[in-house]
Amino acid sequence: MIDLATGVIIGSAFTKIVTSLTQDIIMPPIGLLLGKVDFSNLYISLTGQHFPTLAQAQAAGVPTVRYGLFLNNVLDFVLVAFVIFLMVRQINRIKRNLEKEPPASPTERQCPYCLTNISIKATRCPACTSNVEPEAAHS
Repeated sequence: MIDLATGVIIGSAFTKIVTSLTQDIIMPPIGLLLGKVDFSNLYISLTGQHFPTLAQAQAAGVPTVRYGLFLNNVLDFVLVAFVIFLMVRQINRIKRNLEKEPPASPTERQCPYCLTNISIKATRCPACTSNVEPEAAHS
């Protein structure tokens, strides 16, 4: 449960960082390229009245659809999802590498006379009763 709580806390802090990245770093240059548009100020007045800013429309009590904020939130989500995807992919790659077991040393070998599988430590083949040299110890 502590891992889950830690993940939630880090996730919320990470979301704040991505939101700041989107609103303060990414969206202003995009707005500048699109003709000095402030995405957080984009809205549609549902009454048909025109107001120069969203703040003035809200002060007048006009219902608005704030699609600029929605665009910011969509970009936030896409960035968070992309970074989480990259993190999960790396974690899975690390886990896969850690879970790889070294190849087990063989416990059997073939009898050189009858090709029956025998123990590495065997000195006589149980199938053909031939004397066989025990295999040297593996390091």
